[in-house]
Amino acid sequence: MSWSERLAELGIALPGVAAPVAAYVPAVRSGAQVYTSGQLPFVDGQLAATGKVGGEVSPEEAKRHARTCVLNALAAVDALVGIDAVTRVVKVVGFVASAEGFTGQPAVVNGASELLGEIFGESGAHARSAVGVAELPLGAPVEVELIVEVS
Repeated sequence: MSWSERLAELGIALPGVAAPVAAYVPAVRSGAQVYTSGQLPFVDGQLAATGKVGGEVSPEEAKRHARTCVLNALAAVDALVGIDAVTRVVKVVGFVASAEGFTGQPAVVNGASELLGEIFGESGAHARSAVGVAELPLGAPVEVELIVEVS
């Protein structure tokens, strides 16, 4: 089964590529790897939420937003090389805008990691960083970037 067929089976449609908010491109291929820029939780061109996790945004909401971020990252991969070219997910980096004292970043970034596992199975197992930060662009609660290997 191809990855595009797997997405259809899961009822997931990749969104359009989110427009960059500064001077960068959504994804770049270097050899057999595609690196995505950090993706925010944009839905239909609008930021789905603002605020800090553990403050204005609950960890459960942030986990859903991390899922949205990874879908946006996959859309960037798809636009560059086609989703079916992915052979494995190599690394996920998740940034969580964290209220003072919030230490649940790994659980938030699980929203991205778990979705990659649902889509890619064993090929979705990846190395990962989940980092708490003071602020993210546009006041977003979470940002996710991917490195994938492609054929």
